[in-house]
Amino acid sequence: MADAISDKQVVAVLRPFVRGCGPMLDALRESDPFGLQERARRQEDDELAEVDSGLKAKLLDGLTSVKVPGTAAWAKMTPHERTNWWMNRVGRFTALLTAIPGLGGALADRLPVQDALGSAAQGLLLCAIAREYGVTDVGTRVRLIAWVLFERDIDPALAAGKKDDEAAEADEAAKLTEELAESEKKHGKVTLKAAAGTLWRLGRALLGITGELEKRPRGNLFHRALGMLPVVGAAGDYLGERSGLREVWKRAHVWLTERAPVS
Repeated sequence: MADAISDKQVVAVLRPFVRGCGPMLDALRESDPFGLQERARRQEDDELAEVDSGLKAKLLDGLTSVKVPGTAAWAKMTPHERTNWWMNRVGRFTALLTAIPGLGGALADRLPVQDALGSAAQGLLLCAIAREYGVTDVGTRVRLIAWVLFERDIDPALAAGKKDDEAAEADEAAKLTEELAESEKKHGKVTLKAAAGTLWRLGRALLGITGELEKRPRGNLFHRALGMLPVVGAAGDYLGERSGLREVWKRAHVWLTERAPVS
């Protein structure tokens, strides 16, 4: 029987992970596929704004009202509404990537790949949710992830880490997100391949606490049974991951509103 995983081990794994989630969330948050952020900047310049005319101006004005990061509509949204965006937009992306191992059915489910990717996706979204609620420090996010995913109540002093360890944590986080940096440098943006590769690196970083990953929220018995079948197992795993993300949000809301320290 394997030795029990201590809170100290959980914190040691989660602190670099949380640091690595920051650049990933920045990349997802700051992406501007429709040029909405640029449009908002251009509207501040009267001379450039006059260049737009007729249908084009109306179309862009309409797009500016779309609720995506960087727009005026986004700024007016409540934390709950912005969290919904992360859950529905980014959550679908991460759930799909997490479900891919399900193509192998029961064989893939015996490997820790799915739990590693699933936990990384859920942890990433928890960091996004925490940000929208004004929780920015690493220690508090570590406590949030440990409570929601692993049902652990980590001591705040332990989660805060040691000053002497910060440089090593930053180096590890940089390694986890180096694909994002390379993509930005080469393409001027984060590509789908870089995002997927970074999610896998984040998941791999959690393998040091594999036993804990099995505790994370996941789908019901139907989703799990469907996930045991070859090929169609991916559909069952996707539905299960989406169900798990909804449970993650519920637990996060409880912790952030009732237990998180006031900033």
